[in-house]
Amino acid sequence: MSRKVRQFARLILMAGVAAGLCAGASKEKIAIAGPGSFWREPHDISSRDLFYGPGGKAHQPRGPYRFLSEDQAGSNPKINVIDAGGVKWKVKMGQEARPETAASRLVWSVGFFTSEDYLVRDFKVEGLPAHLKRGSKLVGPGGAIACARFKRMPDGEKKIGIWDWRDPLWAHNRDANGLKAVMALINNWDLKPENNAVYQRDDERIFLVSDLGASFGTPGRSWPEYKAKDDLAEYEKSTFIRNLRGDAVDFQTPARPRFVFVVSLPEYLKRVHLESIGKHVPLADARWVGQLLARLSPRQIRDAFRAAGYSESDADRFTQIVLKRIAALTDL
Repeated sequence: MSRKVRQFARLILMAGVAAGLCAGASKEKIAIAGPGSFWREPHDISSRDLFYGPGGKAHQPRGPYRFLSEDQAGSNPKINVIDAGGVKWKVKMGQEARPETAASRLVWSVGFFTSEDYLVRDFKVEGLPAHLKRGSKLVGPGGAIACARFKRMPDGEKKIGIWDWRDPLWAHNRDANGLKAVMALINNWDLKPENNAVYQRDDERIFLVSDLGASFGTPGRSWPEYKAKDDLAEYEKSTFIRNLRGDAVDFQTPARPRFVFVVSLPEYLKRVHLESIGKHVPLADARWVGQLLARLSPRQIRDAFRAAGYSESDADRFTQIVLKRIAALTDL
């Protein structure tokens, strides 16, 4: 056996071991498969306020804010704070703040569950440590922060687990398939199970995508990484529908990551495995959610991006892309 063949065989073996480890880890984390709800029928789509979103104007965060703790989960720096009204918020700084705020409004607008998110600018956090483990460069003197996404942490709501898009239970579930189409519409490629949450709200079990930050950029993890989210130019030129096959559609999102990420083989293989989520989505389910989205006005869609802090011109461009994609869904 030649040296090159041995090296290739060793690489394949490593890949198989890594894939097995990844699959095993996922199975340990996946706790909830149902019953539960992804969607609640909205009777007011055309009148929904996408500027203030699911929480409305009344639920906006109110300063001053006091530091509670630092949150180490995820890839973006986050802290937990409490506002003047005693409401607790998870504050996300960095590149995902704007796209997540806009994405949450579009997801909620057609009946899917999401958190109450707000973009807050130019605020201070009292009691903030002099040095955070992450995000210190985003904090100015006296705990000043220029821009962040606030996620409301409501009392009485308990996270009881996470869920997996690839669970066979969802294969013929119209609501789950419609949610896949919405994720493709906003180019949210980070669809790993850890970003999906199951909450118990009173007597109802709610399934939702709890992290929408990797949206409005490339359809997959890219290089350089800053293009992967919150990049209007990349979102504008990206492919939405990859292929039509019989009575199903393949979306481009989530796309496999750029090959440069193979240097971290377990992570690369996990992301390649996610590619199947956007494939074989029934045409009827994709068309159904497209018809719901078509009830939104251009003004409503524009408001979602204005609420996320985008300029008027950028909000207009985002709106035109979203409208074009909605038309593509309704035409399936």
